[in-house]
Amino acid sequence: MTATETGLDFGPLLGELRATYAEGTTRPLGWRVDQLKGLLRLLEEGEGELLGALAADLGKPRLEGWSSDLAVTAAEVRYSLAHLKRWSRPQRVRLPLLAFPGKGSIHPEPLGVALVIAPWNYPVQLLLAPMAAAISAGNCVVGKPSELAPATSAALAHLVPRYLDPAGVGIVEGGVPEATALLAERWDHVFYTGNGEVGRVVARAAAEHLTPVTLELGGKSPAVVDADADLEVAARRIAWGKCLNAGQTCVGVDHVLVHQGVADELTDRIIAALTEFFGPDPAASPDYARIVNDRHFARLSALVDDDGHEVIHGGQRDAATRYLAPTVVTDVRAGAAVMADEIFGPILPILPVAEVDEAIARINGQDKPLALYAFTRSSATAARLVERTSSGAVCLNGTILQLCVPSLPFGGVGASGSGSYHGRAGFDTFSHRKAVLARAAHPDLKLAYPPSTRLKERVLRRLF
Repeated sequence: MTATETGLDFGPLLGELRATYAEGTTRPLGWRVDQLKGLLRLLEEGEGELLGALAADLGKPRLEGWSSDLAVTAAEVRYSLAHLKRWSRPQRVRLPLLAFPGKGSIHPEPLGVALVIAPWNYPVQLLLAPMAAAISAGNCVVGKPSELAPATSAALAHLVPRYLDPAGVGIVEGGVPEATALLAERWDHVFYTGNGEVGRVVARAAAEHLTPVTLELGGKSPAVVDADADLEVAARRIAWGKCLNAGQTCVGVDHVLVHQGVADELTDRIIAALTEFFGPDPAASPDYARIVNDRHFARLSALVDDDGHEVIHGGQRDAATRYLAPTVVTDVRAGAAVMADEIFGPILPILPVAEVDEAIARINGQDKPLALYAFTRSSATAARLVERTSSGAVCLNGTILQLCVPSLPFGGVGASGSGSYHGRAGFDTFSHRKAVLARAAHPDLKLAYPPSTRLKERVLRRLF
């Protein structure tokens, strides 16, 4: 479907934002600070509306919705507010003798007008956090919430114009037609979070205008558990990292590669942790979310029913409420469907390996994941996993929390994404680092000017 076929035209909206940007409205630090403070007020005063929307869209428990969508976003905004003045300053650089007398500096400048397309799984955080990064860098920005989280999309469309400057910040609701029409326009940066298939569509559309893109995708993020790990802690953290948002998390634990000598014990402890978290009937737990829609529920149900593994815990489901119990599978056979693509749901395959090197080989034999989790007491083993694998991030003896550290860049590599944000990385993503060399008019040495001589050549060779 092309923008022409949709009958939608966002040219006027983009024109208004470009006019705002051209007037210099968004460049002063005061405007940026005001917008970021507005975001904090939105998250605080709109908390009830947003948490209600998250519950309606995803069955998201109140505390989980607050912590993973609202609190994480607020922490990002506060971090930017604390550091924005320093990030925005020109940075002096040293010059070679050839450039003397002079001064060199790098000036961060906004790109212009940015588009942020958000997914449905963390529909507040993954829209507002990159929008905050774009604002902190001095850009105008349009946010496109996911139509698969309609209540949250409507809440954001209602709240954002109340707390942020509509002349520089906009929200566009809708589905594929709206996204297609938006992507047909020429933006100065496009930021997309979602799956790789749509990521390719976004990249192709942006390429038509030579627009830079940031792609935050996903992949099969493994947890590696060595024989020396604290299995009780590993089990709890893996169970939590798998079942947060009912497994619908881009950095969630996809599967476990565990030393065969402790595989049975770890499996038992993971099952015990799941029961501790959600009780004997997770359907009755107020702390367990639901699958976002019928299509994803059917996909995950087919994975549970596939004969390429054995279900040893969970598997219960209810299509009417889109409930799928935390499910543990073992005896995963070659070619099993559960290992083909990112699971993105509460199904946890546990695969024994003979040693850490086998786990490393398995990881390196697939697309680079968005996250790698490793549980070991050995610093040497941890270093080997960090150095010999490639992933968007590594979290040692934990899961998920690397996402919550504003001073760490968040992003993928290879099939799991390109570019990064959070903290300074987000500011840099939406900025151009402009090089400025200021030279004095005098003295104006004639060394570099024709005609050349041997003496000039000797002197220039020393200056470079």
